[in-house]
Amino acid sequence: MNIITKIKEILISSVVVASAVSCMPKLALDKVNPELPETFKYTATADTASVADLEWRQFFKDPILQNLIEKGIKNNYDLQIALKQVASSQERLNQAKYLQYPDISFGVSGQISRPSKNSMNGQSLNLFLGQSHVEDYNAAFNLSWEADIWGKIKNQQEVSRVQYLQTYEASKAIQTQVVAAIAQGYYNLLMLDKQMSVAKSNLELSKNTLDVTEKIWKGGETTSLGVQQAKARTESTELLITQLEQNIAIQENALSILVGENPDKISRTIEMSDSSLPQNISAGIPAAMVSRRPDVRQQELVLLESNSLVGIAQASMYPALRITANGGVNSFKIDNWFQIPASLFGSVLGGITQPIFQKKQLKTDLAVAKIQREKNVLAFRQSVLNAVGEVSDALVSNENLKLQEVKASEQVTTLKDGIKSAELLYRGGMANYLEVITAQTNSLQAELNLASIKRQRLSSIVDLYRALGGGWK
Repeated sequence: MNIITKIKEILISSVVVASAVSCMPKLALDKVNPELPETFKYTATADTASVADLEWRQFFKDPILQNLIEKGIKNNYDLQIALKQVASSQERLNQAKYLQYPDISFGVSGQISRPSKNSMNGQSLNLFLGQSHVEDYNAAFNLSWEADIWGKIKNQQEVSRVQYLQTYEASKAIQTQVVAAIAQGYYNLLMLDKQMSVAKSNLELSKNTLDVTEKIWKGGETTSLGVQQAKARTESTELLITQLEQNIAIQENALSILVGENPDKISRTIEMSDSSLPQNISAGIPAAMVSRRPDVRQQELVLLESNSLVGIAQASMYPALRITANGGVNSFKIDNWFQIPASLFGSVLGGITQPIFQKKQLKTDLAVAKIQREKNVLAFRQSVLNAVGEVSDALVSNENLKLQEVKASEQVTTLKDGIKSAELLYRGGMANYLEVITAQTNSLQAELNLASIKRQRLSSIVDLYRALGGGWK
């Protein structure tokens, strides 16, 4: 009863000390509010609704693309690794719930000591016990518990919680990247398909021009140089086709790997002109984007973690109340080891330990934790700034690519009409072969450029969707 009374006195003393410390200044960090514009640049609306609120199935309506994205979310190895990290952090979080409970262990030991006969211990054993050795058998439970007076354990649990949330947000960030990368690869493949179709059409034109030029040359109305130029034009288009075939195969391989499959053909049934994405894009407001983007949320959680680490470093400088207890059975003879109650023993110890001189280690740890927290504040603000910049870049790209697509379409129409005019004039002897070849070359380049601009516009919409935090739902 005396021991229990003493322990109660120790606990009461610790409460008094804790009350005194509660009056000390707090080291907790105030909520960091990053500087944000009211609206995004290059957008006229301040609507809180955002295209990023759409699930990826609602945003990407193409069934083939939906199937590819679904495969990617299921099979992409980067995403699977991230999910395994989430599972690992979940286990750590579950374990952290038990930090406030005491440590309990059970041990069994047996010892036989035979001292030298010429030693004091050996002579004493022979004199008093009439034997040359001593035995000691022990079986006991051991308990150790530290009172969480300064919130150290609470902060450790908070660290585990925010680390788990970090891995969760990291997995969402990877999913947004995977979804965007699959969509980008798919649209790039459609662009290459379109460019291949354009190249094959121009190859037919080039062959027709070559045939006409050869006939005119045989008729003596032109030189062999015209035939050579027309043939070179045809060969150039054939070379372009082989390059496009190579690029298509490489893009199919890359897309297959993204969805977690071996390199293979990618089936597709639509052309780039048939693909569509939301045209009237609402970006919402920057504040909503910050709360939606997984990478920004992850950086904010890193900041919260660093704040808890400061609390742990601070708590390590204060007195620690520890209570230890053990109890079990003990005997000098194995045959009466478990005779109860004779072999029973027990002890309880309570103590307060105050670090005094630790070679300035504890103060250094606290100072370093504070500096790390300040670094994470800056990193969080930088992540927000980068996110706003990405959205602004995607917005301006989308708006400018709209105009570029219109101009490129007009150019293609004009140059196609130019080909027809040049061919008619050439057949009638009113134009030379160079004018026909130039018209075909310019038209081919314009159509290739139009396909590229259409792909860029689709990519800018995908970039905007990802930059706003879309793709993880």
